Amino acid sequence: MVPLQNFATGVVAEVIRRQPASPARTTFAWTVAVGPALARSATVTLTGHVLTVRARDPRWAGEIERAADTILERMQHLLGTASVQRIEVVS
Repeated sequence: MVPLQNFATGVVAEVIRRQPASPARTTFAWTVAVGPALARSATVTLTGHVLTVRARDPRWAGEIERAADTILERMQHLLGTASVQRIEVVS
């Protein structure tokens, strides 16, 4: 039996991956990956395989940098491992 949380996350990831690459898809995946509060603290762009995260201020940049490994893993789950290979945080 698959836990409901794992099933739901897998379904959301599959729906996101099926969408054409676009800034809206990247922003939506970012919001799902980090939650609404952290999502509002930064804007994201995906260029090549690099997710650039532009934090509103240095304090948020520090929070994002500390969580970068977890965020990268979640973004890879949502967009595909080949789509996002690293995160670059700027403030």
